[in-house]
Amino acid sequence: MASARVSTTNWKTLAVPNEHGGWGFTLEPVILGLLVAPGAAGWGLGLLALASFFARHPTKIALGDLRRGRFYPRTRAALGFALFYGLLALAGLVLAWYTGDRSFIWPLLAASPFAFAQVVLDGLGLGRTLFGELAGAFAMGGIATAIILAGGGHPLLAWGAWLILAMRALVAVRYARAQVRRAHGKPVSKISTVSTAVLAVSLSALGAALGVAPWLGVAAVVILSAYAIYMLEQPPVTARHVGWSQMFFGWLVALMTAVGIRAGW
Repeated sequence: MASARVSTTNWKTLAVPNEHGGWGFTLEPVILGLLVAPGAAGWGLGLLALASFFARHPTKIALGDLRRGRFYPRTRAALGFALFYGLLALAGLVLAWYTGDRSFIWPLLAASPFAFAQVVLDGLGLGRTLFGELAGAFAMGGIATAIILAGGGHPLLAWGAWLILAMRALVAVRYARAQVRRAHGKPVSKISTVSTAVLAVSLSALGAALGVAPWLGVAAVVILSAYAIYMLEQPPVTARHVGWSQMFFGWLVALMTAVGIRAGW
């Protein structure tokens, strides 16, 4: 029988996301955007991103319980946390709306289908699929564009920042999934991982050639892709190694892209 109360320990498991990779995909766009166009609107959109990330975890738990036709005390608590984080996200959105250039709404609208797909897949228990993980990463990447636009940054380069972050996510997610499979002794298609890296570099370079993305951001995607390809030729590594390495490369991509946009590189 379910307990009538939720323990202090369970409160933490409901309130704090346990997906380490999601922290990077959430914070990198915020840092990139604030480095390019700092301001109150940017901080508001940063709050929107962080609160949305926190809201995903309790929402997924609640949807999972409801999908199974169950309503536990933790379900009620999870819904409460989701509502609280939702209000924080709304507060961030309102702050951005009244302090920044309102063109930031367009990338948020563009990101909404990815965010919606992630929520639906979470509710179906498919959030860990390739598309589910990419949908969440792609949605969060739009925050960088929104922050730059809200701060009056260059429109084309603002969208280019999203392109670089999306390509970073494409390579990182494919690489991480491949390493997890290798660690469990499962077969991995190295061709698909290499093809993904080549696609990411090609699209990033095309964006730079068209004047949308900074070449320094492209260089960061190249470095990440080269590392992913190299590591697949080495013995399998632990999940911790994958997590820390991808965090490092994620920050590298965000920093190099921000510098590239500001310096015109």
